[in-house]
This record gives sequence, C-alpha cells and structure tokens, in this order.
Amino acid sequence: MSAVFTSPSQIRAQFSRAMSDMYRAEVPQYGTLMALVSDVNAEVLASVGAAAAGAAGQESRIEVERHGAIRVGTPAELATIRRLFGVMGMVPVGYYDLSVAGVPVHSTAFRPKDTDGLAENPFRVFTSLLRLDLIQDATLRDAAAAVLATRSIFTPGCLALIERAEQQGGLAAEDAARFVAEALETFRWHGKSTVDADLYWKLRKTHPLIADIVCFPGPHINHLTPRTLDIDIVQTQMPARGISPKAVVEGPPTRRCPILLRQTSFLALSEPVTFRDGGEAGTHTARFGEIEQRGVALTAKGRKLYDELLNEVRKVITPAGDGSNADAYRQTLGDVFQAFPDDHQALRQQGLAYYRYAVGNAAADGGDVEALIAAGALVAEPITYEDFLPVSAAGIFQSNLGDENRDDLQASPNRAAFEQALGATVSDELALYAAAQQASLDTALKALGLA
Repeated sequence: MSAVFTSPSQIRAQFSRAMSDMYRAEVPQYGTLMALVSDVNAEVLASVGAAAAGAAGQESRIEVERHGAIRVGTPAELATIRRLFGVMGMVPVGYYDLSVAGVPVHSTAFRPKDTDGLAENPFRVFTSLLRLDLIQDATLRDAAAAVLATRSIFTPGCLALIERAEQQGGLAAEDAARFVAEALETFRWHGKSTVDADLYWKLRKTHPLIADIVCFPGPHINHLTPRTLDIDIVQTQMPARGISPKAVVEGPPTRRCPILLRQTSFLALSEPVTFRDGGEAGTHTARFGEIEQRGVALTAKGRKLYDELLNEVRKVITPAGDGSNADAYRQTLGDVFQAFPDDHQALRQQGLAYYRYAVGNAAADGGDVEALIAAGALVAEPITYEDFLPVSAAGIFQSNLGDENRDDLQASPNRAAFEQALGATVSDELALYAAAQQASLDTALKALGLA
C-alpha cells in the first residue's frame, strides 16, 4: 500500500501559520498590523464587495495570504532553500536585480505557480542572494565570505526531512509537522551576532543589508506581509494604531482598477545586538512590518508602459527617505499615470493585462471573445498579480535600512549566475499568467460549445 502524504499545499499552510505566530511573538506590532488589515478588509468587502476590490472569488485566501522576505549569503544556502521550499510546493518565479536601485542582492520569489495551489494557500517568500562581488573592498569581501563559509543555517533534522521528502515524493503527517518545526528554526531572529563588533560596523558602513546577511546565524525573516484590499485606508489608519508608516506607498498610484502591486511598511525595529567578542552592544535595524495590495497582472505590453511611466516619474522626482516630498511625489505619480488606462475593458481590449474567463449567464450565439463578453455569454475577471516589483522592493528595503552612508553600487544584473547558484532556472511569470488566461478561455469556450 502506498504511503499517504500530506499535500505540499497543506504543509505550506502549516508553515505559513507557524511563521506568522513566530513573527507575531518577535515583532508585536505585526499583530497590531494584522488586526488593522483584517478590519479594513472587512470594511471593503462589506461596502463594495470582492469583485469591485479586484479579488473576485478570493475571499477565503485573503485572510491567510502572506509573503515573507529573507536574504541568504551563499549559493549553497540558496540551493538548499530552493529544496526546502520545494517540499511545500513552492518554486522560484521571476528574477529581480536590485543592484539597479543600489541594493547588493538579486532575488527570486518562491511561490506556488499553479492556479489551484495559489487558491489553496498563496504563501510566497521573496528570497535574495548577497552579491559579494559588489563589495568593493577586497579585504572586507574576503572577511564576509569567510564568515559565511563557517555557518550552517539549517538544522540537521530539517536537512534529513528535505532529503526524505525528495526520496519518497512527499512527507507523511508526522514528518510534515516535524519538518515545519525544524524549518522554522532557519528563519528565527537571533540577537547575538556571529562576528566581532569591528567587522559588523565595517560591513554596515559599506551597506546595512550586507551586515544583516553576513553577521547573524541565519536568514531571519525580516517582514511578513498581509494583503489588504485598500492600502490607502490602511496607510491613513496606521498612526491611530500606534504604527508609523513610511511616507510613500511604493508602486502604482491609487486607481479604480488596481494593477500589479502596491506596498507600504512601518519603520524597522532597532533591536539590541551583542557581538562575538563581547564588544560594546549595538542595535541592528532590519525587521519591519509591510502591507501589500495586489491588482491585475500586466502583459509584457502593459509592463513596458508601466516601467516607462515610472521612469518618467523618477526623472522628475524620487521619494525622499524622510518623506519631505511625499505630497509632490504622489501628485507627479498620479499625473503621469493618467496615460495608463484605468478601465478593465480598456486594459483587456488593449492587451495590457491578463484576465481569467468563465461562462456567463447568457446563451452563446457565436462570435469572437469580445462579442461573447458583450452578450454576457462570457465573463472576464482580472488575474491577480502574484509577484513583485524590483523598484518597489528596493524602496521598501531602503526605507528600512537607516540613513547612514553606504558605498555606491553599479547596476549589474546577472541572471545566469543567480540560476547557477539556485541550481535551477526561474519560471517566467508572464508565461504563467498567459497560460492561465488561455487555459481559462479554452475551458469556457468548450463549455459553450464553441471550442
């Protein structure tokens, strides 16, 4: 008799819940944030409904939806993280070069890539690999590499269970529960640095994120993000809950038809740190709270227009870290993005965004897709954007890494090196959305007898 395995989606749900509980205990304001987001989502659903909020049929996933972010130091760590997330049915999707925004990492997002897996539990982890090659000081670069070479960020039990899952093709319930507990240890916060104070401060001066990756026992989860249905309401209500939001919401402006991803956060904690040599205790700033609102996924054409408009905005104004030009930035962003259609029919007909098709309430008399939609025989709902935006991610990172000086970095994307470290190719997110759109259309047309 074949073994009965816990499904990857169930393991993912268990892990996401355990991670949320751990982070709530470590960062109390996360609990406050969760309560605020839950209240706002309930208000939005009651006032306008899920469809108008761009979340048709997603009510059950909204409350449990999270994304986390981690940063690893070596190719070996990244390759094992890929195997760890693979046990949970999460695969690398997309390549993100953050060096373009002065952050010395490149990244991918581990997430389910199939529609059913996303519906069951859409947990994602944005995972960044340190670019040691971008540290200009060779002595410092070698010192960082030496520190990273001596650490092991996975428990022996976790590694054994990853191997068992790969050999067996899954994990039984008892092993799945043990796996979740063992894997959680990789992401726990440790206030004791693995380096002496002198090296910590040298790395931090080079770039705070380098110190965050190199100087601790593992890749502590640095934020865990709930999804809201109206990020502007959350942004304005955060101060009343004792939370200080960053000045500007990253991503597109407020729209009737949300696109891609909008993100905001509260400022990072300054947490006490002790050093290996007993040097003077310091503080480390890394972990923060983040909130996101997700809109419709854009096609290559739509994404090109988005990037062009965002570049146009940034030529005029870049958000200041202290928020001093926040109003001017929001005004410029809104003005420039008037050029981006804000109507689902226009977005669909102009090929700017992806939609999921289903059979409507009216009879089908033939005709093309637009005629079937106009007749009510076919309905189109926006496909949610499940991924990330490099400029937005960098903006969140930068706003929470402190204002100290850091070395300038040259933009240098290197997807081939990242995939070599990963031990796999990353999936193309646009291809996944296009496939989901086409599959839904094929199924709907077949049901209408028009295939």
